[in-house]
Amino acid sequence: MGYTLAEKVLGRAAGGGPATAGSDVEVKPDFVLAYDFPGYTDVIFKQMKEEFGIARVAEPERYGIFIDHMVPAATPQEEELHIGTREWCAENGVALYERAGIGHQVAAEAGYATPGAFVVHFDGHISQLGAFGTLAIGVRRHLLEAFVREYISFKVPHTTRVDLVGRLPKGVMARDVFHHVVRTLGPSSCRFQVLEFGGEGLAEISLEGRQSMCGLAMFTGAITAVVNPDEATLAKAAPLARKQLDPVVSDPDATYAARHVIDLSDLEPIVVVPPSPANTADLKDYLGLEVNSGYLGSCVSGRIEDLRIAAQVLKGRKVKAGFQLHVIPTSQEIMTQAAKEGLIATLAEAGAFVSSSSCDYCFGRIATMTKGQRAVSTGTLNVRGRMGSPDSEIYLCNAAAVAASAIEGRVADPRAYL
Repeated sequence: MGYTLAEKVLGRAAGGGPATAGSDVEVKPDFVLAYDFPGYTDVIFKQMKEEFGIARVAEPERYGIFIDHMVPAATPQEEELHIGTREWCAENGVALYERAGIGHQVAAEAGYATPGAFVVHFDGHISQLGAFGTLAIGVRRHLLEAFVREYISFKVPHTTRVDLVGRLPKGVMARDVFHHVVRTLGPSSCRFQVLEFGGEGLAEISLEGRQSMCGLAMFTGAITAVVNPDEATLAKAAPLARKQLDPVVSDPDATYAARHVIDLSDLEPIVVVPPSPANTADLKDYLGLEVNSGYLGSCVSGRIEDLRIAAQVLKGRKVKAGFQLHVIPTSQEIMTQAAKEGLIATLAEAGAFVSSSSCDYCFGRIATMTKGQRAVSTGTLNVRGRMGSPDSEIYLCNAAAVAASAIEGRVADPRAYL
């Protein structure tokens, strides 16, 4: 009997061999991550002391905290939250990453994306670490348990497998692949399961693209997504790994809840229409729709390949007058690389507003829209009010489409510019 990557990782974290999907286990996370946010980390830190009598975490090397929201602080209350986080990390000897970028990306850069590791966070987009063969799961209601106990209670999830075949057409990116998966399987198809990507078509998708696909897993109902690590992945992740673990892969005869095949050759650029991340459509059906702003960034985009293709589209061209294009590299490391490659200059010369890495554009704290405005975005969500007024609209698409739309001031097909 074969086992999935998830069953192997959770079995090892439970102190034994592979665990069977559906079984209840007590598992020890290899890493416990969080970003400071009102009502989350501040409450956890307080509960640890006042309700559990815990002054310090027992194994500080297992924990990592990120300050990536409300950066820079706009109110005294926001800065007070950050001060509390800094003090807690210093008292506990816990690694703190401040202004290094969006935490989920920085987690990968800092070595928490260890192949074979089990990682928990309260934010489900941590699933993007699955691109490295890491089982990373958002346990929002139960993260406190990971701060006060060595082991947490967990039910081993079933896994749905999606095999990719074929070649990726020009202008189609990893985000389009994922949104096509949502369109094909349905937004509840992987409910409470692990979404596993495989197949020969994965060779068409970069490690960054795989991060994007895994980071969006929740929109299939999945609790996370994973890719079995290949040689290129291990070459990238192994030197950074914060823990020595044996990478694992799903067995050929592993049992899956369902299996699907997606042919990349048939795909076109996709747009996700408000107000739901399940409303997928072909981008061509919305060409010409007037848009007022564009956002290229977030934890699931804004990496170097996104900046490169946006710069390719915008090079020698200008953002349409009155259109606001915000480009936010996912981390300072990526921003530095983009600067060295000349991408920042190209984007700025075209009229983009390029800013240091922050989550604030994605959840509408900065660059908010007013009633009646529309945005094209590589953000995570397009629900009402996500980027300002509940009467504004967000159309999710790939980075090339955002750049092309910025030139025309309306939803545009990037393939004409590539």
